[in-house]
Amino acid sequence: MSAVTDAVPVAPSRNPVVQSIRDSLVVAKRNLIRMTRIPEMIIFGLIQPVMFVVLFSYVFGGSMNIGGTTEPSVYREFLMAGIFAQTVTFSTAGAGAGIADDMHKGLIDRFRSLPMARGAVLTGRTLADLVQTALTLFVLAIVALLVGWRTHASLGEVLGAFGLLLLLGYAFTWVGALIGLSVGTPEAATSGGLIWLFPVTFISNAFVDSSQMTPWLQHVADWNPFSATVQACRVLFGNPGVSDSTAWPMEHPVWASLIYSVLIIVLFRTLAVRKYRSASA
Repeated sequence: MSAVTDAVPVAPSRNPVVQSIRDSLVVAKRNLIRMTRIPEMIIFGLIQPVMFVVLFSYVFGGSMNIGGTTEPSVYREFLMAGIFAQTVTFSTAGAGAGIADDMHKGLIDRFRSLPMARGAVLTGRTLADLVQTALTLFVLAIVALLVGWRTHASLGEVLGAFGLLLLLGYAFTWVGALIGLSVGTPEAATSGGLIWLFPVTFISNAFVDSSQMTPWLQHVADWNPFSATVQACRVLFGNPGVSDSTAWPMEHPVWASLIYSVLIIVLFRTLAVRKYRSASA
């Protein structure tokens, strides 16, 4: 006499990589929906870079010496790579404030109670910020064309430049994520996210030719990761202001930009996910 054993279905094991990607996309969708319901976030994010374009173009356009000329149109083409790069890096403050706000309201603890990958909350947030940054860049490029900016390269090179800008912006949002997890309030995250950005963006080749700086300051500017992306964009856009510096990032700006951005992502994503686990424990 044989015993009849009821078969108990076994749930298939989930691939952790697939689960992490799916969870990240769900969180990203949640943040994108939230952004559309608060249009002020998008509008104010667009106004600031547009103001920078107009002010720098017309206020400083006739006084900056670029390549031996003070022609305003030359400075506008020189300027735009710096404005684009500054815009994507300033998204750091928004990323940090958003994560700090979720922490402050206890939303992160609610996410922790769900069966989801731990890093998905941060990855989803940074992906949503990347979409907003891409929208901002698109609008900013239109404004730049209206004030006289032009590219002198192939479509592939221009798209490659914007790709480097988005990669840099994504890298810096992970810095913002770490700041947002490390402070107590969204206000502190906003302040903390901006304080260090000013020296990074202004001690660079974004707004002036670094060769006009004092030697020690030029050295700092030439090795600044932000400067590498700006220089790479000028090369790919075919815009004036290509540096004759012998610093490696200035001689190989595209590779330097890629390497810097990837290293920042790897380092700060690791630190942010670790901080997320300890802060939420």
